[in-house]
Amino acid sequence: MRQSFELLILGSSSASPTSSRNVSAQLLNIAERYFLIDCGEATQIQLRRFKAKFQSIDHIFISHLHGDHFFGLPGLLSSMHLLGRQQPLNIYAPPGLKEVMDKLNKLSDTRLNFPVQWHETSPGTSKMLFEDEKVEVHAFPLQHRIHCNGFLFREKKLPRKIDKFKLEKHKVSTADIQLLRKGLDVLNADGELVKNSELTIDPLPPRAYAYCSDTKYNEEVCGYIQGVDLLYHESTFLEDQAARAAKTFHSTAKQAADIALKAGVKQVLLGHFSARYRVLDDFYTEASAVFPNCLLASDGKLIKI
Repeated sequence: MRQSFELLILGSSSASPTSSRNVSAQLLNIAERYFLIDCGEATQIQLRRFKAKFQSIDHIFISHLHGDHFFGLPGLLSSMHLLGRQQPLNIYAPPGLKEVMDKLNKLSDTRLNFPVQWHETSPGTSKMLFEDEKVEVHAFPLQHRIHCNGFLFREKKLPRKIDKFKLEKHKVSTADIQLLRKGLDVLNADGELVKNSELTIDPLPPRAYAYCSDTKYNEEVCGYIQGVDLLYHESTFLEDQAARAAKTFHSTAKQAADIALKAGVKQVLLGHFSARYRVLDDFYTEASAVFPNCLLASDGKLIKI
């Protein structure tokens, strides 16, 4: 069975929440590693609402320090504390957020039961933030009014699959399975070299998800997100507000689709919709005219990548 790779939308609105859309937050599950991406106001309520176990979150990624992307963090950490969390929590964020949180904890005399490990992102640069045997996460720069990062989540290449029936046929020991999974040839019981391709099957290609938070239209981002399975790209406005989008360092639905097309991604997910729009049909219409394989984010939507 293939390992999990699922995205839960917790908030799809821009700066102001609406009655049906909360502000930015997403929960990504890759191989039972839970990554919270941004943490707007009331994210912990959304986690409860959609029955997500937020104590399973060990990594939180904050794209930038506008309130609709991090105001939910103090409440979430407090709830984790009150519910008895003890395992460490890693937070990846621009410089300054640790200072804000330390000040809040000092003023409220809060002492968390669990350690928080802070990792600062760097303005204008791309770097790896996290890596283990299953997943790697990279930050990359976006063009917004303040320091803002996008995030790329990518599966590690899976080991080759063993055809156990062929092991017996070619008189190859099961002790050589680890070598075969690495793509190596092995010797059989008769001392003959058996090619790896005779005994193994190509694994499924690794999947990737890219998160483009608040940003104006910028084709340079295509180099970081080329060919991903799913791209989330902010789409605050429709095209008739393109001038406003540029002035506020945001994007339109059409511009998000243009980026998806130029980056050769498989599917694009639009979100961060301005509260001025009650109905979102026109976002799909504008984007799909450029890039047909598009989705609209909505609170509670679960996407299997």
